[in-house]
Amino acid sequence: MSHKLNRKKLKCKIQKMIENNKIKETFNQCPLMSQKEIDMFTDYTKIIIKSGDGGNGAATFRREKYVAAGGPDGGDGGNGGNVYFQVDKDKNTLIDFRYNRKFKAKNGENGSGNHCNGKYGEDLYIKVPIGTVIKDAETRKVVADLSNPNQTELILKGGRGGRGNSHFATSTRQAPRFSEDGEKGEEKEIILELKLLADVGLLGFPNVGKSTFLSVVTDANPKIANYHFTTIVPNLGVVKTKDGNGFVIADIPGIIEGASEGIGLGIQFLRHVERTRLLLHFLDVSGQEGRNPVEDFYAINKELKNYSEKLSTRKQIIVANKIDVMQDENILKEVEKLAKKEGLEFYKISAATKVGVNELIDHVTEILKSLPKEELIELEEKKVYTLEEKKDEWTIRKEDGVFIVSGRAIQRLMGRVNIEDNESMYYLQKCLKNMGIDNKLKEMGVSEGDTVILDDWELEWYE
Repeated sequence: MSHKLNRKKLKCKIQKMIENNKIKETFNQCPLMSQKEIDMFTDYTKIIIKSGDGGNGAATFRREKYVAAGGPDGGDGGNGGNVYFQVDKDKNTLIDFRYNRKFKAKNGENGSGNHCNGKYGEDLYIKVPIGTVIKDAETRKVVADLSNPNQTELILKGGRGGRGNSHFATSTRQAPRFSEDGEKGEEKEIILELKLLADVGLLGFPNVGKSTFLSVVTDANPKIANYHFTTIVPNLGVVKTKDGNGFVIADIPGIIEGASEGIGLGIQFLRHVERTRLLLHFLDVSGQEGRNPVEDFYAINKELKNYSEKLSTRKQIIVANKIDVMQDENILKEVEKLAKKEGLEFYKISAATKVGVNELIDHVTEILKSLPKEELIELEEKKVYTLEEKKDEWTIRKEDGVFIVSGRAIQRLMGRVNIEDNESMYYLQKCLKNMGIDNKLKEMGVSEGDTVILDDWELEWYE
């Protein structure tokens, strides 16, 4: 569609498409909605993070003139770098992750002779805006909720550095020719989801006057025009109250019927309503749009319930807006009846002329004093999940007569075994026995000559 299309004709076309639920098409055709504007507010993204690998331990021996039997002196490898997420007060969007999607901490350095340990890998700190929730992309479980200023969370631990051969010297094994390889770092795909931290959320169909209200009661300067979807990203503003405390209002872009299923813009921004303590539900009582405000009220509340049962019970105040251009007083009376029926408080205002605005703000200020801050994550969910894998786990399965032993514990064990060294193989057998793998294989019927695969190594079993 040409950007020179007559504004009046465009508005009529948009209205028709809304009635036909062709919101996405409308969105793409709006001449003031550039891709640049859409990109400026990024509140959901997937990225890959990887902690650093641990450095390998050294298998060296002291070789000095006049020093007899110097013995093993291999140093340890350095630990790999951890991955942290940290709140940055200067960030308010996830736009930094739009094109850069892979982040990796530094690896630890290898150990060396003369008991020299490798340098630890540098930790990686990823800066995100306050209100960012981190989820495992595979399980969708919450890993961290970064909702406090300067909060820092450890998300992935770096691999442990391998031990040098000096650690494996005993009275019977005085010259171990093996050392440990460093553990590999973890790599995970995670979801970053930004949920704005606001005290009050403005709800309502497009073009009901939310942006005008925000511009009147705060210093925010949202784009305002007389067509649907003027607001395409959430806008925040701070209301300065008489007692000097103030509170934050979020203007949520038009949530319409079907938003929870992906229709319109609302599904992108429903998450931003979750942390608000109070909802101001704006209804247009002017009659100019030809809409039924009572039906709009129930339609939006249905979407809130579909998105979150908890969100549907959030305290609401019905705000009848545009009374200055009201064409039929019966519409206002129907909204008043609705408020009584639902047991909700009711205010009639004109955001454009500021009629009733101060009274509404004073009332909201008093209500917020008694409303607690909303927790995004339920108590039973909070901090119960971590991306770090259990490193002592192993499993055994039998396929076509071959016993396959796998798991992080096996990977770690085989990383510190030198297959070419007899002493190292004795060490392997001792570890398999201590870990219970020896007995488990016997229970599963392993016998002399059977093939046993440990990680990537294929060995022959013998008693």
